[in-house]
Amino acid sequence: MNSNHYSKLLTLLFATTLVVSAAAPAAAAVSVSASDAPSDAEVGEEVTTTYTLDRPFSEYDEWTLNGETELESVTWTVKLYDQGGDKVSQESYDGQSFNHTLQSDTNAAEVEVTIEGTVAEVSDFTYDPAQMHLLTELNQVRDGGNSDTLDSWEFRPYTAESDEARSAIEDAEAAISDAESSGASVSDAEGDLEDAISAFDGENFELAGNLAGEATEGAESAAQSNQQTQMLLYGGVGLVVLVAIVGGALWYRSQQDDYDKLG
Repeated sequence: MNSNHYSKLLTLLFATTLVVSAAAPAAAAVSVSASDAPSDAEVGEEVTTTYTLDRPFSEYDEWTLNGETELESVTWTVKLYDQGGDKVSQESYDGQSFNHTLQSDTNAAEVEVTIEGTVAEVSDFTYDPAQMHLLTELNQVRDGGNSDTLDSWEFRPYTAESDEARSAIEDAEAAISDAESSGASVSDAEGDLEDAISAFDGENFELAGNLAGEATEGAESAAQSNQQTQMLLYGGVGLVVLVAIVGGALWYRSQQDDYDKLG
């Protein structure tokens, strides 16, 4: 075989091998899904959420599942299920964190983690961005201490007073946006809204709600006033057009009368 042809053939085979290697899928990582994870919850409320980990040994035969939360009075329950859906084992832990060793020789195909806890007090309320608490963070800790976050979930904690004030501010924002879109001047309403947000951040929720209500009323009043002005403007334009039409008709008629007299 010609050496040059042989060299080209080797190059082609090598390139093909690289393409096939690049196209080959990597081992699937652990996938995590959550059931009933709240986006918000009231202070003092009891929260329960379940997480399911599929393919726990897709990358490592042994590793430690770590969980963290900002809930209080927490209980974690870790259940392992085999390929047929039968429970292999179950263990529970108390506290805001836990560590559970996972080993492939247990034949677990799925790991289920349930957290039960109480929403803690909020130390610092903010309107935008809203204050957030860590619901759950699940980490994969390997031999030697290296750790990767599998996934994490947050939620907005609130009190009855803070939620009422937040709703009032959101209503004011919507009213101002609508009024502004109609062409109304909303500077006064925007000032009341800014004061409402400042009061919210200072945790004076009653004042925040009152100011937000004033902002909403101001925006709606501005929109109504702008609508009336536009109606008067359109009415004035219509009157001018009507006068022009009537005047034109009278002028035309006078011209016709003059023409008849001349005839």
